[in-house]
Amino acid sequence: MTQDGRRLRGMRSREAILEQAVSLASVEGLDGLSLGRLATATGTSKSGFFAHWRDKEQLQLDAVDWAGRQWTEQVMAPALRAPAGVRRLFALHEARLRFYGEGVLPGGCFFFTVQAEFDDRPGAVRDRVARALRAWQECMRRLVAEAIAMGELAASVDVAQLAYEIDALGEMVIIHSRLHDGPAALGYARRAVLDRLRALCPDPTLLPED
Repeated sequence: MTQDGRRLRGMRSREAILEQAVSLASVEGLDGLSLGRLATATGTSKSGFFAHWRDKEQLQLDAVDWAGRQWTEQVMAPALRAPAGVRRLFALHEARLRFYGEGVLPGGCFFFTVQAEFDDRPGAVRDRVARALRAWQECMRRLVAEAIAMGELAASVDVAQLAYEIDALGEMVIIHSRLHDGPAALGYARRAVLDRLRALCPDPTLLPED
């Protein structure tokens, strides 16, 4: 096998392990990741596994980055294809709900699980999780501010407050959809944000009625 072929195979092996790590961590947290378990689940030898990661912390850091990439590709990128303004903001919320509704991760949301796990544990992993969450919050705030600047949300709207409300409603779905009626939780979260945006939009016809 050529050097390029070995590099490609190594990259694919690494990505398969990270995909499995993010899936497991969405249920059990990052501390629940076992190097041996991941090696078995992905059909990777332990020697091959340790060729990618020198220790568990580096694996955790890379899992956070992989989860951020997954979120960007499956939630943020589709939403950003919607027309700028209030429709793009609502598209972001809908893309998030679709991610949860389709069961992309068995635990619902990687970041919801690991932020509770690391919120009071100083260190590199906590910092990496916090950075990813800040990027998400900044994205929402940017879309709210964009909609205000375009005149599609009232000028009196508090950017940080509205972004916080939308994020909180999305986050509640993770809990309620697993402990209660999943489809109902998704519907309530969608309706709540839609009603809020329609009330703040000078032209509510830009948004769906239901």
